[in-house]
Amino acid sequence: MSTPNAVPVSLAEIARIAGVGRAAVSNWRRRHDSFPSRIGGTDVSPQFSLSEVEQWLRDHGKLDDVGGRELLWPRFEALGTRDESGIAIAEAARRMRSPRSRTAATGLTAPAVDLVADAARLGRAEGQRETFEFLLQRWLDTHVRQLSTTPPPLASLMARLALGTRTGNDEDGLTVFDPACGTGHLVAAAAEEYSGPDLALLGCEKDTALAALASARLGFTTEGRDVRAEIATADALRDDPFAGLRADVALCNPPFNERDWGYEELATDQRWTHGLPPRTEPELAWVQHLLAHLRPGGAAVVVLPPAVASRKAGRRIRGSLLRTGQLRAVVALPPGCAQPHSVSLQLWVLRTAGEGIAAGPVTQDALLVDATRFGRPGARESGPDWEALSSFVLGAVGDLDRPDAKLPEGAVRVPLLDLLDDEVDVTPGRYTASGTETSGVELAASWDELSGALGELTQLTQLLSKLDFEEGESRTAVTVGDLVKAGALTLRAGQQPTEPTGSVRSEGVPLLTVPDLLMDGTPRGTVAADVEHTVAEEGDVVVAGVVRAFRAWVHQGPPLALGPQLYVLRMDPEKLDADFLAGCLRAPANGRQAGTHASSSSRVDIRRLQVLQLPLEEQAVYAETFRRLSSFQELLTQAQGLGTGLIDDVRDRLAAGGLTAQGPPAGSRSAGPYGSLCGRR
Repeated sequence: MSTPNAVPVSLAEIARIAGVGRAAVSNWRRRHDSFPSRIGGTDVSPQFSLSEVEQWLRDHGKLDDVGGRELLWPRFEALGTRDESGIAIAEAARRMRSPRSRTAATGLTAPAVDLVADAARLGRAEGQRETFEFLLQRWLDTHVRQLSTTPPPLASLMARLALGTRTGNDEDGLTVFDPACGTGHLVAAAAEEYSGPDLALLGCEKDTALAALASARLGFTTEGRDVRAEIATADALRDDPFAGLRADVALCNPPFNERDWGYEELATDQRWTHGLPPRTEPELAWVQHLLAHLRPGGAAVVVLPPAVASRKAGRRIRGSLLRTGQLRAVVALPPGCAQPHSVSLQLWVLRTAGEGIAAGPVTQDALLVDATRFGRPGARESGPDWEALSSFVLGAVGDLDRPDAKLPEGAVRVPLLDLLDDEVDVTPGRYTASGTETSGVELAASWDELSGALGELTQLTQLLSKLDFEEGESRTAVTVGDLVKAGALTLRAGQQPTEPTGSVRSEGVPLLTVPDLLMDGTPRGTVAADVEHTVAEEGDVVVAGVVRAFRAWVHQGPPLALGPQLYVLRMDPEKLDADFLAGCLRAPANGRQAGTHASSSSRVDIRRLQVLQLPLEEQAVYAETFRRLSSFQELLTQAQGLGTGLIDDVRDRLAAGGLTAQGPPAGSRSAGPYGSLCGRR
C-alpha cells in the first residue's frame, strides 16, 4: 500500500537511476528478497518508494557510477502540479547561481522548498547548468502534451536567419525580442549566435512557470557576459510590457489557433497597420506585433502553420505585407521540425525598411523556399536532416538582397504581380514546382543518359541470358558460422554508439544504420574517430541482418562505422573472394532460410547464412557473374529513376504548351486542337 509522503518510482525510473535496463531491475526484484516492496501502482506497473530503492541500491553497490540527478527528478515529479514543479526547478537554478540568497519563490510548499535546497547543492557539486538542463528537459518531456517548445536546431536556424537578414552593424549592439518566449529557446539561441557587444535579450510569457524557467535559462546562457536579460510575465497582445520597444531582431513561435486572443478589446490597436486581424487569424496578430517592435532595418522570423499562407480570411493582410516589402521570404519546413510534428510548418522572414532601403517594397518579388524534401520519411530518428536543411535555407535566404543571384533548386523569386491575385497565396510549394521547369537542353541530356543506361542494360542482358546451369547439379555449402570457426573470415556486429551521434563531419567516421539503408543508403550520423566502434574497411563484406533490409555488399571507399543489426565480415583473401562471398550471402533463398520472418523487424541469423564451397580459383568465375548481376540491378534502378523523371518533365512541358510539331502525327484523326478529346472525326 502507498506510504504517506513516499515518493513513488516505477521500474523504468529505477532502471534510469541505476543506469541499467528495465529487465535488470525486474531480475533484481525476482532474485533478491530484500528488494523494496511495492507501495502502489498495479502488478503490471508497480511503484516503489524512492527512499527505500535508493537505500537498497546503495547497500548493493549499484549507485557507484550514477550521479544524483536521476534520484532528484522523481521528487520534482511528485510535487504534483506542472506549475509548482516548474517554478521549483527555476528557483533551484537561481539558488545554484546565487547560493547566499535567502529569498524564495512565492507559492512553494514546504517539500518544494526543501527540494530546491537539495537541487541547488547537487547542482553546485555536479555542474549547475548541466543539472538545470537535465531537470528542465525532464520537465518538458513529462508535460510534452501541454507545452509547445522550439527545438534547439530550429531555434538556431531562426536566429541565424534573422541576424543575416537585418541591416545594421554590431557596433550599435543588438536587441533581441520574443513576445511568446516559452522557456526561452529562441532568445537563448540568439545569444549563442551573437558574439558582439551590448546584447539585450527581452522576452514575454504569460505562463508563470514558463517565464520563470526562461529567466533561469538566460541566467546560464549569458553567464560571464555583459548582457541585459529580462523576461516579463504578461499577455503580450493584451498587455504589452514592452510598448515602445524597437528591437533589431524579433523571434517568435507563437501559440497556434487561439481564438481568444483579444479580438474585441484590441480592435482599434495601433499595431494593426496592415489591417485588423480576423478573429480566426491570431497568427497574423503576432506577425504585426513583431513588426511594431522592430526598428528600421530590423528583421523578424516567426514560425507559423501552413494555413496562414493561404487562408481566405488573411489575404488582405498578406497582400499589405507584400506590397510594403515587409514579408521578404516564406520557407516551408519538412514535417517533424517542431510541434505539431505531422505538419509542414513555415518560417516567415520579415524586415522593416531601414537605412539604404527605400520605403515600400525593396524588390518587386518575394522569395519562396520549399525545404520539405529535407525530411526523413520512414526513419526512426525524429526530425529532419538539420545540417542539410539549415545549409539549404541559409544559402537560399542569404541571396535575399541579390536579385541576380542564382537560387538553388527549391527556391524561387515570385513577382508581386503573380502573388497579389484574388487569393494572395504565399505557399512555397505552389510556385517552386513551376519555377524549376526543365529546359530543352536538360531534357536532351536526360534522354542521352537514359539511352546510355538502356544500352548497357542490353549488353548485360545478352551476357547474363547466356548463363548455362547444369540441371540437378548440387554443390556443397558451408555456413558463415563454420567459416568463422575455420578461420576463413571474422564476423563483427555493429553497435549502438556510446555517445550521441551528430551529422556527418570531416573529423568523424560516417555511421550507417538500418534506417539509412531503408532510405537511400547514405550515412546520416557520425561517431568520433577516437571512439572504439565496429568499422568496415574497403574490401570487407557488410551484411544487413534484418528481414526488411536484408542485403550484402562489398564495401568500397573510406572506413564506415556500423550501427545495430549490421555486420562486417573480413575474409582471408587466400580462401575467399569478397564478391563471391557477398553474392552467395545476398541470395534471397539464403536470407529466407536464415531469418525467422515473424515480422518485418525479424532478424537474420548471420551465422546460418550459407556459402558455396568452392576452391578460390573457381570462385573467380562466380564473383565476376555476381558483379555483373549487381551492375544489372544498379542500371535497372537508374533507368527506372531516369525514365520516371523524364515522364514527369515531359508531361510538365507538354502541359505548358510550346510543342514545335507542325501538325498532328501521321494517322491522327484530330480535326482541331481538341478534336480527339471531343470525339471529332
